[in-house]
Amino acid sequence: MSRAWPGMFGPGVPQSEGSMMERIGFVGLGTMGSAMAANLLRAGAHVTVWNRTPARASTVVEMGAQTASSPADVAARSDVTVICVSDTPDVESVLFGLDGIAGGAPSGSLVIDCSTISPDSTRDFGRRLAERGVGMVDAPVSGGSEGARLGTLTMFVGGGEGDVARAQPVLEAMGRTITHLGPLGSGQAAKAVNQVIISGAYLGVAEGIVLGMKAGLDPHRLVEALSGGAAQGWVLANRSGRMIDDEYPLGFRLGLHRKDLGIALEMAGQTGVMLPVAMLAAALEDRLLSTGHGDEDMSVLARAIRDLSEPVPAPAAADDGAGEGPTDSVEPGRGPV
Repeated sequence: MSRAWPGMFGPGVPQSEGSMMERIGFVGLGTMGSAMAANLLRAGAHVTVWNRTPARASTVVEMGAQTASSPADVAARSDVTVICVSDTPDVESVLFGLDGIAGGAPSGSLVIDCSTISPDSTRDFGRRLAERGVGMVDAPVSGGSEGARLGTLTMFVGGGEGDVARAQPVLEAMGRTITHLGPLGSGQAAKAVNQVIISGAYLGVAEGIVLGMKAGLDPHRLVEALSGGAAQGWVLANRSGRMIDDEYPLGFRLGLHRKDLGIALEMAGQTGVMLPVAMLAAALEDRLLSTGHGDEDMSVLARAIRDLSEPVPAPAAADDGAGEGPTDSVEPGRGPV
């Protein structure tokens, strides 16, 4: 059933014929963006999409999305345009580059940027769009590919009250926890804080899992025990298994987290804050990037702990209670191979 969004329209913005919703554009259909656009379609929105690699649009086109020839074309056919790309230069390119959104967006339209980029750049982009009569909201997300698929993302929102109110129904179709934190750029600043905190969470779980395995504990029973106490948390519940198995299928790319940490460390430098845990995480991630692990899930931080430790014993089967130490061959500096 289509979902109606009454009260969504900005002043002077016409409704699409036969629809109670604004027309939504979506630029950037990677792992996150494709799932987010799909949820907009499930909510009943009229969605026009563009992606640098056109083949990535096939899934949402099959669901009913229309394709555009460029970001400018998306904006010209939309009242609200959502961006979800990788980095600050990518956002600037799709906004102000050749055939960019700014060249097609009509006065009175709105841009929602769900990318994770520099707060300073966000404020600059907002000023440049405002000169053209276009509003902007920053709404970077947390929750990984699972949250994007399930529509349960956390969204850190910055922008003026009117723009955020107008964006709210769009954000609600893609996320669950949506918090307006202040003026434009505030969402990006909050996302930087989030990335600092999860650095410590991932590192703590990685260190604990490797230590427990080295001590001969059954890691599965260890996680069960830890989950009942103060160590419980999302990373322990959802990523400890990958760390135990030393396999890291994509959830949130390590390379993207390292990019985000760069933003956070720059912000820390500007505000005079020392971030020793984030700095350690950045150094470990740099080590992993140099050995080709940038496209794996960021729980691959456990591999860095393994590499810095003595060989880790193979985990006992979850149901045998053995915890008998290594049974497989090991490669120096790594776990079982």
